[in-house]
Amino acid sequence: MLRSGPYRLYFVSHEPNEPPYVHVDRDRRTAKYWLDNVRLASYQGFADHELRQIERIVRENAVAIRRGWYEFFGA
Repeated sequence: MLRSGPYRLYFVSHEPNEPPYVHVDRDRRTAKYWLDNVRLASYQGFADHELRQIERIVRENAVAIRRGWYEFFGA
C-alpha cells in the first residue's frame, strides 16, 4: 500500500469488521494504528521514538490511507 523509509504500511483482508486501521512493519517489528483520531492500537518490538515517528507518518498520510482502506474493504 505505502512505503515510507523503512516502514511498510498495509491492510489485511481478514480484519474487515474493525474500524479503519493500518498495519506498519519494519523487519520483525509491527504496529497497528487506528485511523479515526490516529492512535496506536498495538505494537511489538518498536521503540517509543519509532512509534512517534510512525504515528507522524500515519497522520501526514491519513487521508490517503483512509481512502485506501475504504477502497480495499469496499465500504
